Amino acid sequence: MLTLHTAEASPEASVLVDGATIAALGTYEDLAAAHPDARVRRWPGILVPGLLNPYGLEILEGTYHPDPREADEFGTVPLGGERAREIFRADPSRLGASARRGIQRLLAHGTVAVAGELRARPVVDAVRRAGLGIARRPERLTPPVSFSPSPLILLPALAADGPARFAVFDVADRAGLVEQGAGTCVATVIGGRLVYRRV
Repeated sequence: MLTLHTAEASPEASVLVDGATIAALGTYEDLAAAHPDARVRRWPGILVPGLLNPYGLEILEGTYHPDPREADEFGTVPLGGERAREIFRADPSRLGASARRGIQRLLAHGTVAVAGELRARPVVDAVRRAGLGIARRPERLTPPVSFSPSPLILLPALAADGPARFAVFDVADRAGLVEQGAGTCVATVIGGRLVYRRV
């Protein structure tokens, strides 16, 4: 089934998705006229190729993302450094579940690819299952580790017949995205699937 994604502040950058692939790009009016049977998803803000988070290793292997049921023991905020290492040493099976929760947080920030040399098999498996791309890490990084790093790194432009992988942010334009950050994400699509939607 065809799905047409369009965002209020960037109707000229609408995307027609067929399965896991981008079938066409163009204005909302042109795509809707050419494909009247397509399901339409309307979003606030702008539609962009999605973000690369350069801190994949630190976020997914060096940070413990507590399960909400563990709030009494660990709180609700991700734990890094020695505290995360202690948790993983005490129970190595926590790494995979933590990585899956970390990936959900990345998706909620419009991340469609991560960088960093992932080493732990449970983390690599979780990244592959989620459909996140893996890219080379930029030579220079600006601390701190963040779900909304500065500067934000957009993936290359979307292309017809390319992978249906993009994000939508509730901002007026790309300058607004830079200013307000990745926490403005309202939707993330990977492999043509809506993997995150702000409720």
